[in-house]
Amino acid sequence: MAAVFSSSLPERVGRLSGCDVSADAPLAPLTSVRVGGPAEALVRPRSPDALVALLRLAREEGVPFTVLGGGANTLVGDGGIPGLTVKLPGDLFPEQAELGESEGRLTLGAGAAIVRLCNQMRAHGLVGAEFLAGIPGTLGGAVTMNAGTKNGECFRVVEAVEVATADGVGWLSRAEIPHRYRHSELPPGGVVTRVRFLLPKGDLVTSKRVMDEDLAYRKRSQPLSQPNFGSVFTNPPGDFAGRLIETVQLKGHVIGRAQVSLLHANWIVNLGGATARDVLSLLTLMQTRVREERGVELQPEVKRVGVFLP
Repeated sequence: MAAVFSSSLPERVGRLSGCDVSADAPLAPLTSVRVGGPAEALVRPRSPDALVALLRLAREEGVPFTVLGGGANTLVGDGGIPGLTVKLPGDLFPEQAELGESEGRLTLGAGAAIVRLCNQMRAHGLVGAEFLAGIPGTLGGAVTMNAGTKNGECFRVVEAVEVATADGVGWLSRAEIPHRYRHSELPPGGVVTRVRFLLPKGDLVTSKRVMDEDLAYRKRSQPLSQPNFGSVFTNPPGDFAGRLIETVQLKGHVIGRAQVSLLHANWIVNLGGATARDVLSLLTLMQTRVREERGVELQPEVKRVGVFLP
């Protein structure tokens, strides 16, 4: 059973200017896999100043602080998330475009869906971020985990990232943010607020064809019609997590109401009514079986947050 919180935290946050707060807010509907308990205090700041005030409150009072983007690649424990869970509205910042003769800069809010970048790219005659088409989640999440596919990663097209901390808001250049495969190192306690992308002008017909082909491939090979995370594990060097999981006979395996997808073995789907415990048990089994039978330690791409019940 999911936890029900009884602290005064939502009331204290509610006294901050520019914040919408909900107590014991269900989080499963806000995640792509549709599992997990409630947030003690789910907060949607209405301005950058309100976000900084939240971060300051968390630091001064020692309150746990979790950022929830689009809920993709996120497993919320059945016991919910203590402290502050912050979700940036998609329209917190206006979209900006600066166009030159051969390239353009697009600046979007971190709470905006990744698809907004692809739409704005096409609208301004730009190309280069086709590999992000079809990836779920928000731009803030894409930067935080350096999202991508075999055709590219987010930081390939990022020029700068705006980050809020308890001390204020400021821009960091791409070079100032260490990043690697499916990971970026943001300032401790920092929250991405805006992202500036640098993209070349190019052939929009070819760009659209590449995105359409990628989306068609995803529909054929991935269980997009069922609640899921996307990829569960990162690919180990020189191999594919899905191939390894399939070789240990776990494709289609079910625990509770969670299943290793029949379409792609590196995806877990919610058959309806799955719990975080079901999903975590399945994820752990996949790791264990591949380690024992193939000698490979799979690294989770899924981020676990909150309290996981036994």
